[in-house]
Amino acid sequence: MTLAPDAWRNRSVFVTGHTGFKGGWLSLLLDRLGARVHGYALDPDPSPSMFDVANVARSLVSDIRADLADLASLRNAVSDARPEVLIHLAAQPLVRQSYLAPLETFATNVMGTAHVLEVARDVPSVRAVVIVTTDKVYANNGMGARFIETDALGGDDPYSASKAAAELVSASYRRSFFSGAESARVASARAGNVIGGGDWATDRLVPDCMRAFAHGLPVHLRYPSASRPWQHVLEPLSGYLQLAGHLLGNDGKAFAHGWNFGPGVTDQATVGDVAQRMARLWSGDARVVLDTQMHPHEAGSLALDSSAAAADLGWHPRWSLDEALGATVAWQRQWLAGADMHAFTQRQIADYLEGSPA
Repeated sequence: MTLAPDAWRNRSVFVTGHTGFKGGWLSLLLDRLGARVHGYALDPDPSPSMFDVANVARSLVSDIRADLADLASLRNAVSDARPEVLIHLAAQPLVRQSYLAPLETFATNVMGTAHVLEVARDVPSVRAVVIVTTDKVYANNGMGARFIETDALGGDDPYSASKAAAELVSASYRRSFFSGAESARVASARAGNVIGGGDWATDRLVPDCMRAFAHGLPVHLRYPSASRPWQHVLEPLSGYLQLAGHLLGNDGKAFAHGWNFGPGVTDQATVGDVAQRMARLWSGDARVVLDTQMHPHEAGSLALDSSAAAADLGWHPRWSLDEALGATVAWQRQWLAGADMHAFTQRQIADYLEGSPA
C-alpha cells in the first residue's frame, strides 16, 4: 500500500503518542491521506507544543488523554476506535532525561509497549501493528559501521536499553501471540534522528539551535564530532505507513520484523556540521560554540543501513539534509511570524507527498 490517499481514505488508525512531536506530524499526515485518526497520549508538554501550535486536534476523530500504564483505559480506547492499524509512538524519548528518570523511562518504554501489544491481541479489528523504537537499539561499539536489522541489540544508557527491551518484547509477542494465519502482523521501526518544525524538546540539537538563535544567543555543542543519521520527520513517518501497508497485505507475515528507516550515506553528518548549517540558514548573528562541561555518555557515531526498506518496501528518502533543515527553519520562522501553522504544516506535507523540494 502506498501513500496515495485512496490507500488510506477512511481507514481507522490508532496512534499512541499523538500529542508529541512525531505523533503530531503523523496525525496530520494521516489526515492529509484521508484516514480516520484516533489518538491516545498524555497531555502535550507545556506550551509551546507541536500538538497545540499546529492544531493537531482538528485532524482527530478521537483524542484520549491517558497513560499507557492504564491498561483498562487503553483497551477501551482501542476497542472503541476499532482500528485496522495501530502505530505505537508514545515513549519517554530523551537520552539525557533517561539518566534523570530511569524507572519512568523503563516503565513507559518497556511496559507501555507490552500493554499496547496485549491490547492489540484482544481487539479483532487490528490487522497491523507498528512499534516505533529508535536507531539507538543496537549494541554500539562506536566504530561507525552502518547497522542492519539483524545486528545485535543493546544500549548503555537507560533510554537505549529501554528501547532495545521494547524490541525484545515486540519479538516475543510476535512469536507467541501473532503468528497465526489470522493474527495481526507486528513489526518494529527503527528511525534515525528526526528533525522538523514543532520540536521544542530540550537537549536536542536542532531545537536547541533554534531556541538560541531566536534569542540572539550562541548554541552550545556538547559533542560536535558525534555523527548521526539526520532526516526530516516525514521521512520515517512515510516509512511507517508503507510498512503498515505491507503488513495489511496477503503476504503481511513476511514483513513482520524490524526495519531501519534512515537517510542516505551522504546525509550522515556531525553535530557540528548540522549546527553550522543551521546557523547559516538562520543567518543574522547565529553562532555556535563548544560546551566544555562534563556530560553523560552519548554514542559517538550512529548510522543506519536502510537498504532493506528500499528493496522490500519501496521506501526512499525524498528530501536531502539541506532540504530538511531548510523546511525546519522555514516552519520555525512562520511560527514566530504568527502564521496559521496547521495550514503551513499541511502545505509542507503536501510538498513532501508531491515530491516537491522542501
